[in-house]
Amino acid sequence: MDIGIGLPNTVAGTSGSELLDWAREGERAGFSTLATLDRLVYDNYECLTTLAAAAAVTERIRLTTAIMIAPVRADTAVMAKQAATVDRLSGGRLVLGLAVGARPDDFTANGTEHAGRGSRMDRQLAEFGEIWSGQRRGFAGGIGPAPVREGGPELLLGGHSPAAVKRAAKRGDGWIAGSGGPEMFRHGAEGVRAAWKAAGRKGQPRLVALSYYALGEQAEQLADSYLNQYYGFAPPYAQLVRRNTGAGASAVAAAIDAFDAAGCDELILVPCSADLDQLKLLTALVQCRS
Repeated sequence: MDIGIGLPNTVAGTSGSELLDWAREGERAGFSTLATLDRLVYDNYECLTTLAAAAAVTERIRLTTAIMIAPVRADTAVMAKQAATVDRLSGGRLVLGLAVGARPDDFTANGTEHAGRGSRMDRQLAEFGEIWSGQRRGFAGGIGPAPVREGGPELLLGGHSPAAVKRAAKRGDGWIAGSGGPEMFRHGAEGVRAAWKAAGRKGQPRLVALSYYALGEQAEQLADSYLNQYYGFAPPYAQLVRRNTGAGASAVAAAIDAFDAAGCDELILVPCSADLDQLKLLTALVQCRS
């Protein structure tokens, strides 16, 4: 199982230089990916823009939106161009994790409809394919730049609903689970594998999961503070995520083992603090296990 890291782009007050330090150190330490979360109504850095900055200070590590809320972005053509740009700037390292989103305020804030977002995302995925294949859109031709990989960046589609699982199996290269813990991941992965087979897809879907972590003497406090703030809109879900957050070295190690046993191909560990020591502590923990 590969282990990636989340950049602290949703930790309020994080500086741009801190994000770049995380990107450089994450690649140097040998993690598989740098990932970004996505919200509109929050004190966070936009996910694709953050990955563009990370691309400029790294050379090899994957760059993953985990996830980007596709339907809240009303202009699909612009989104396709932005993603292709990051993909080209990074030499084909972009992995586009997408999901429909859950928070109504993200949609209300820019005048998009929360209802019907699943069908809207289906239309977006179809349009991505048209744009990235070079379909002519005007006098000058298609909407460039062309992504590095034919057909566009790798797509990981998220969500646990039957429609989301079917979408991932039909249109994605794999599936990405949220932060509900290894058992929720295991159950969802079984559904995705079954749907993948039913759709007649060859091979196997790539299965990715997120898990929050905090390390050091203040691990419990860091996890409590960040998660209660970030998921404050849904306290029951905040409690679920907190129960499945690795706070402390033994808990993080147990989470890694549990996701590995559940068949996860890549686990992205998302920090509860922007302090670079959190990344250094995680690096030491992971390297001791390898």
